[in-house]
Amino acid sequence: MTKNEKITFVINTLNKLYPETPIPLHHKDAYTLLIAVLLSAQCTDERVNKITPLLFAKADNPYDMVKMSVSQIADIIRPCGLTPMKSKGIYGLSQILIDTYNGKVPQSFEALESLPAVGHKTASVVMSQAFGIPAFPVDTHIHRLMYRWGLSNGKSVQQTEKDAKRLFPEANWNKLHLQIIYYGREYSPARGWNLENDIITKTIGRKSVINAYNTKKAS
Repeated sequence: MTKNEKITFVINTLNKLYPETPIPLHHKDAYTLLIAVLLSAQCTDERVNKITPLLFAKADNPYDMVKMSVSQIADIIRPCGLTPMKSKGIYGLSQILIDTYNGKVPQSFEALESLPAVGHKTASVVMSQAFGIPAFPVDTHIHRLMYRWGLSNGKSVQQTEKDAKRLFPEANWNKLHLQIIYYGREYSPARGWNLENDIITKTIGRKSVINAYNTKKAS
């Protein structure tokens, strides 16, 4: 297969498997999505979805959030890990939204990435899923699969994002990054991976990855 044929195969396969792409993190607007994505750093979406209802019951907007103290926020979000950074970030960014953006989440990468505890990936998720602006947030699943599929060298998430944006049509980015995450979780996980179930890797995968899998399975 040529590179273009591989890309078409990936898109078509994922569209068949995941015609709809609900956002895994529960939220009701750009602010609650921003907080949920921030909390998801080094934490599962499942756990975040258990914690955010507790947090949002007390504060689902920046004005209510800054009425709480950093330590009160920390007590609620502790199960998500990285508690000091996340609690300070949530309080700090909420204050900035009030002071600088009339309590609204700004619609630019530069403004989002200048907020405390908000990195490029978090900004990309908010831009794509809250505002519909093309972005390609790269998480561990996308990073792993782009390497397994021979579409990126796996050296860094920055390189993986560049390659994904170069290879896939921009109109597909916002849906595709979610589809790849769903696929990675269901068919191509890091642990307990069964190549027989992983139609995309089995069809277009990097030879060295497939060979390593077969060697490990045979041993």
